[in-house]
Amino acid sequence: MRDFICGKIKKIKPSGIRRLFDIASEIPDVISLGVGEPDFDTPWHIREEGIYSLHKGRTFYTSNSGLIELRAEIAAFMRRKYGLTYDPEKGIVVTVGGSEAIDIALRATLDPGDEVVYPEPCFVSYEPCILLSDGAPVPIALSSETEFRLTPELLEAAVTPKTKALLISYPNNPTGAIMEREDLEKLVPVILKHDLLVISDEIYSELSYKERHVSIASLPGMRERTVVINGFSKSYAMTGWRLGFACAPAEIIKYMLKVHQFGIMSAPTMSQYAAVSALKNGDKDIAVMAESYNQRRRFLMERFREMKLPCFEPYGAFYAFPDISEFGMSSEEFCEALLKAENVAVVPGSAFGACGDGHVRISYAYSIEALKEAMSRLARFVEKMRAK
Repeated sequence: MRDFICGKIKKIKPSGIRRLFDIASEIPDVISLGVGEPDFDTPWHIREEGIYSLHKGRTFYTSNSGLIELRAEIAAFMRRKYGLTYDPEKGIVVTVGGSEAIDIALRATLDPGDEVVYPEPCFVSYEPCILLSDGAPVPIALSSETEFRLTPELLEAAVTPKTKALLISYPNNPTGAIMEREDLEKLVPVILKHDLLVISDEIYSELSYKERHVSIASLPGMRERTVVINGFSKSYAMTGWRLGFACAPAEIIKYMLKVHQFGIMSAPTMSQYAAVSALKNGDKDIAVMAESYNQRRRFLMERFREMKLPCFEPYGAFYAFPDISEFGMSSEEFCEALLKAENVAVVPGSAFGACGDGHVRISYAYSIEALKEAMSRLARFVEKMRAK
């Protein structure tokens, strides 16, 4: 019998996150700090709107682009928060999570062999999505010395005549790094010089603890060449509702919509009605959750200092990325040893790119009680490792 599996799919590595957590799921008393998911319930007014939509029988397909009411609220959100203006009719598409938006942005814009440069460490799906779109992934290795910020020098060095797009994600998963306005402004001349498309994954935009998030699309000359990806999972604690969106110039949205309508048809109707309520009435919910994450962030940083475990200070998302290289182990070996010794599960930094090795990702989207116990166990493990 012939081999029916696509060679391209065979070459893509499985997620570096899942294997460890499959093991952890079998261990009693385990504290898992690995999943990037808010521990808050979706705010009640959002859930209520989803329930009401079911009661009203709103269970049919929406427009491929999404409910016009939702797209109008997204446009208002982007204008209010980031000073960006998009036409709800032609400049916005509602997707099944931010992940689908990334996928269709790449598939709608890449020709075979086009290179996409992107900073690492990064979200685990970027390289696979580029490969699935027949593009060529070109990672740019970052480090804690530059607070995992992309510099114009590193971007310039990565660009070749085949480079078509820059894919960035700030605030960043897994590092918690941010890019402030002046950091982004320094990238613009390089982007314009090489006529690059920018795909900006801003799913954590509302979880920034230093200064208000700045979208690269808001900078001069950038809106017409930028696809902004965002969604509801992180800011509004709506992971299971599977809803995201993309904002871009009409010509790009037109072709993203073509991929979306043949692959997905439309995002879940109930989720879209719930998201209208989120955007209309959810600013206070975001503020409450963001303040809680910030408290947890500060707690972790203090505990790392007490352990003398190096960790640059993250100012976005809900992740910390401490350096464990002193122990002479790969990040995967460290995570396995920690899980075995102390029943604490964290994610190997190598899951987010080769330059992430020597670090682990710790999510603080968990209760303070769970974080306190996990840090006590981690401190005990670190002490034992240093005593060897």
